[in-house]
Amino acid sequence: METAVKTKWNIDTAHSEISFKVKHMMISTVTGHFEDFNASVETEDENFINANFNFKAKIDSINTKNADRDAHLKSDDFFNAESYPEMTFSSKPFDGSKLIGDLTIRDITKEVSLDLDFNGIAVDPHGQTKAGFEVAGSINRKDFNLTWSAVTEAGSIVVSDTIKLIVDLQFIKV
Repeated sequence: METAVKTKWNIDTAHSEISFKVKHMMISTVTGHFEDFNASVETEDENFINANFNFKAKIDSINTKNADRDAHLKSDDFFNAESYPEMTFSSKPFDGSKLIGDLTIRDITKEVSLDLDFNGIAVDPHGQTKAGFEVAGSINRKDFNLTWSAVTEAGSIVVSDTIKLIVDLQFIKV
């Protein structure tokens, strides 16, 4: 039996973004990004069915546009960047609608299911073949031992347990 040849695609970081949103005091939303990340995909066809996605982000690169908040997120109250410098994701073969895989934050790995929209393939002016995706979903931060919590005087939770993920990815065919 012949094995299909896999095509490798590497992340185009200039045209990709890893972001998250979390409710603050249940009245506003804070947006953050991971600035230092890497990702790749291996696929057997141009529809990306059965493709395998892999992703890593450096925790130290978290950016919410507030240095004090970023330092708190890097501390042991949340990510503990010193002991757990990377967050990783490794997918199961993509089925065409849901991106299912193992997300590791700190020392905890959980299976997550994310929505993935494949936006198509295009050749850029430099002759490079590129593929674009939008990924969205939610995780519960407490599932990954990001358990810091506080309550305001009025009884509002300071940081929501639900984290929304918004990931825009562009890959370059190798």
